[in-house]
Amino acid sequence: MTGRIHSFESFGTVDGPGIRFVVFMQGCPMRCLYCHNPDTWFPSAGTDYTAAEVASRALKYKSYFTGGGGVTVSGGEPMLQAEFVKELFTILKSEGINTALDTSGVMFNADNPRAFDDLLAVTDLVLLDIKHINPSEHKRLTSHGNENILAFARYLSDIKKPVWIRHVLVPGITDDDNYLRELKTFISTLKNVEKVEVLPYHTMGEVKYQKLGIPYPLKGVEPPEPERVKNAKEILKLND
Repeated sequence: MTGRIHSFESFGTVDGPGIRFVVFMQGCPMRCLYCHNPDTWFPSAGTDYTAAEVASRALKYKSYFTGGGGVTVSGGEPMLQAEFVKELFTILKSEGINTALDTSGVMFNADNPRAFDDLLAVTDLVLLDIKHINPSEHKRLTSHGNENILAFARYLSDIKKPVWIRHVLVPGITDDDNYLRELKTFISTLKNVEKVEVLPYHTMGEVKYQKLGIPYPLKGVEPPEPERVKNAKEILKLND
């Protein structure tokens, strides 16, 4: 089986525990206003690789995965190519490699909750990006509602799949104490969350929009001040 790949990162340190080999899949149905990888949106772009080819690349770095590292598949949206990722993770698990899935959960369908069970069976950790807790604000931010995403979070809790919640802090959009408290209330209902990461919005992807000839949606929005990042982390921190 082949998958459409955007790029690889050999020594990722922010995409799960330890040192990670990161596979960025091509294609994403969401259009997050703060997306810093618009070049991953289009499924027809990228390069085809077999799962065995990607696994072979990753295994070259196996000696660096000691201490909790492994392979993370990100995007784009990796669940668009769930069968490919399942095959890749199956190979990696046979080699004793830790696997992490970095996803928005947008492909989950609450009416068919077990559709991704085979993939989740070979996934050690899900990095779940909750873009916005408010449904209408989520749709304005991403072009999609968050109902299935929150349902995915609940399903992962039900099956006891370890999860790290990731939340991008954007001034004027997600940096709002009421929304942050609402998100914390939701996270508190889940039984599988090992970590909550607050990711400060940045403008490093703006140049990619210019190269693609796409207007940058958040032009003029500055990264959050350090005290606001600290505030968000305090609100969202896990209970002891």
